[in-house]
Amino acid sequence: MYAVIESGGKQYRVEPGDVIDVEITPVTGKKVRKVDFDRVLVVSDDKKTKIGSPVVKGAKVTGVLVDEVRGPKIKVFKMKRRKGYRRTQGHRQNLLRVKIDNIKS
Repeated sequence: MYAVIESGGKQYRVEPGDVIDVEITPVTGKKVRKVDFDRVLVVSDDKKTKIGSPVVKGAKVTGVLVDEVRGPKIKVFKMKRRKGYRRTQGHRQNLLRVKIDNIKS
């Protein structure tokens, strides 16, 4: 069974047991921090596939927060030709590492 979810403007194909890095979202709970994904675009098992328009009604993907990590460093370089203007800046995105537990269709 797999699902395609949308989080932070990006789409992820997930199965139970997968570990994915998503952008920071509000999480629930204090001791066990659960993450719920309500925007499920596709749910598929061995026999049939449900495709939403745009989301599948009643479908939900749940996961557990594993860690808070930072993404790879991206260099941002600005330049105006023939003017001597150059600016270099770096950026690292804060991410949540989530382990997918359950897909409910």
